[in-house]
Amino acid sequence: MTDLKRRSVLANAAAGAVALGATAAVKAAEFGNPDRPLQGAINSSAVANAEPGPKNALLRDQLPSFTNPPPTDVGGMAIPWASFNLAHKRIQNGGWAREVTTKAFPISKDIAGVNMRLGPGGVRELHWHQQAEWAIMVSGEVRITTIDSLGRAEVADVKTGDLWYFPPGLPHSLQGLGADGGEFVLAFDNGAAGEFNTLMVSEWLAHTPPDILAQNFGIPADKFKNIPLEQLWIYQGAPAGPLAAAQAYSASSAGRPDHPFIFRTGAMAPTLRQPGGEVKIIDTRNFPISKTVAAALVTLRPGGLREMHWHPDADEWQYFIQGKGSMTVFNAGPAAQTVDFNPGDVGYVEKNLGHYVKNTGSTDLVFLELFKSDHFSEVTLSQWLANTPRQLVKEHLQVDDATLDVIHKLKDRRDVLA
Repeated sequence: MTDLKRRSVLANAAAGAVALGATAAVKAAEFGNPDRPLQGAINSSAVANAEPGPKNALLRDQLPSFTNPPPTDVGGMAIPWASFNLAHKRIQNGGWAREVTTKAFPISKDIAGVNMRLGPGGVRELHWHQQAEWAIMVSGEVRITTIDSLGRAEVADVKTGDLWYFPPGLPHSLQGLGADGGEFVLAFDNGAAGEFNTLMVSEWLAHTPPDILAQNFGIPADKFKNIPLEQLWIYQGAPAGPLAAAQAYSASSAGRPDHPFIFRTGAMAPTLRQPGGEVKIIDTRNFPISKTVAAALVTLRPGGLREMHWHPDADEWQYFIQGKGSMTVFNAGPAAQTVDFNPGDVGYVEKNLGHYVKNTGSTDLVFLELFKSDHFSEVTLSQWLANTPRQLVKEHLQVDDATLDVIHKLKDRRDVLA
């Protein structure tokens, strides 16, 4: 169903440039401009297509495909774009967070995202969620702590590029390390979940009768008289001590958890490396504990293409880390919409909708694909056509035999994700 060894997910940049030139050459011809009435600025006068009214030029210029979409865009669909850059920050002594959930991004039903920073010694207080938490470090270093349902502890330091995953209900905390602290992106496996409504230890104890606390811990009730009356959420703590000492103090007689809660992405060889870029796939096959979130970390070279494809098992949530790109999403109707992405932006593609991503900048484009699933899967357009009887493809596309020969060569690929 999916192939990551040969041409598959990353198309050749030079071929894309040739196709772009061909489209521009035909201009008002039907190819590349297919709908009636014809759409796109290519069919309009400069005066008719002007925008003399009020505008936010800074925002407009970041999203040129909204203002001047390609003539192949058609119809309407839920906008598959949001951005942490436009999300409101909650700032406290020790760090900050901002989130993109269904409140501001209704299409994102399966996954909600949070961007958080903890300064040196900054602590995200002891808490837990009703949802699973998947995360990637984007800058600096953070210490994570958690226990599993058998009381087995995990204390680990994670740095840029590393991942962690906490299953629903497992308690945990985070603390910024070193001179700079750390920044990371969290993903919850429910689009309505948020960072500002978690279950926190300070609030629970504050809302428990003192006699119950005394009976629960076997400690006189007045020992708890200084419990904070408001949630800590993020606070400035003392610098974290040596990792080995923290691990020794937290160690359980039951040993370590069966599976690590962290994944060192930097130590992983790419699942696929091609001239157009590379992809790393992280799911339960190499990160067993991550049972509800599968990921692909994609790097596209300038001009590279994440080829035309769709995902049959789950919606796709995207986070753009570096570079500039554009994506076109295709739906029944027909409907097609092109959107632009910059660092800090978020994309979303519903299950089974066709799409591709193009690097439109001069540097590498790096982005995440996340799925509410235990495995990564996709269907590519090229492989589908390559494995369909020749006459059917010829009748559908009305192409010559030489073109069919090229398409057919794509069929003999080994599926490394099977």
